[in-house]
Amino acid sequence: MRKGSKTLQIALGGVVAAGLVSSAAVAQAKPKWEGHEKCYGVAKTGMNDCGTSSHNCGGKAEADNLPDEWIYLPQGTCEKIAGGSLETKK
Repeated sequence: MRKGSKTLQIALGGVVAAGLVSSAAVAQAKPKWEGHEKCYGVAKTGMNDCGTSSHNCGGKAEADNLPDEWIYLPQGTCEKIAGGSLETKK
């Protein structure tokens, strides 16, 4: 392989990498969960999005449809699901 060809490949790789980094920064400009709402009571075992009073991490739900476990869903979807609630059930 010629020296000029290798240099060109490295330069093109840098341009592609810079483009990917800048597009990721633009994508993060708006909040990750904009247009979504917390939906309680519908998360499946191990599929919750965040912590509760009994644990502090997503993916820790110990059973299906626990009343304090929640997931993010598109706005207007939660209350259409049987058992779904916008507030934790007591």
